[in-house]
Amino acid sequence: MNKLKRSHIFYVLKEKTPSPTTELIYKTPFELLISVILSAQATDISVNKATKRLFAAANTPEDIISLGLNNLKKHIKTIGLYNNKAKNIIDTCKTLVEKHNGKVPNTRESLENLSGVGRKTANVILNTVFGEPTIAVDTHIFRVSNRTGIATGRNVIEVENKLLRHVPDEFKKDAHHLLILHGRYTCTARNPKCEICIIYDDCEWSDRSKRSNEKN
Repeated sequence: MNKLKRSHIFYVLKEKTPSPTTELIYKTPFELLISVILSAQATDISVNKATKRLFAAANTPEDIISLGLNNLKKHIKTIGLYNNKAKNIIDTCKTLVEKHNGKVPNTRESLENLSGVGRKTANVILNTVFGEPTIAVDTHIFRVSNRTGIATGRNVIEVENKLLRHVPDEFKKDAHHLLILHGRYTCTARNPKCEICIIYDDCEWSDRSKRSNEKN
């Protein structure tokens, strides 16, 4: 995909959603961190339901430590892999209190040293909380990038590196959320809505015409 086409895709996406952001509900950087940890292999809707209960009871590292592992599990038991996630959250809270004065750190190294936090979660926090032009590649972004031709790659690291190289600077800060929203609601995994896609003309997916014609 050439530079002009790629720029136009992000221009169109940004025009539709001028201020894209996460659909996770949070009030503080710590709440977002916990929500993103819980979101692995879970939907934002299910995470928001669980954190509504959890944050009403405990929404700081100190509060969650006081809540304890077993009570934490009760609050998040509707989330997949909740046993492991609960353990990671308790460990993360202890690290935040012991090493960061209870605050969410603003460096990749410190974030990735927290239990349950990998590169993707660190990128989300750096981008959403601290405004850094990082691009966390999840399943939606991986699919949209490869399908459209925006940034092709065999794994998330390849796609992330290509996005960082090729996404115009003016769109880098919002690229993560723009691509997720497009993948979640238009360029879906099983039945992409090519017939209503706002970037249809720039998309390089070979099956897009077939998909569009099937719906017309």
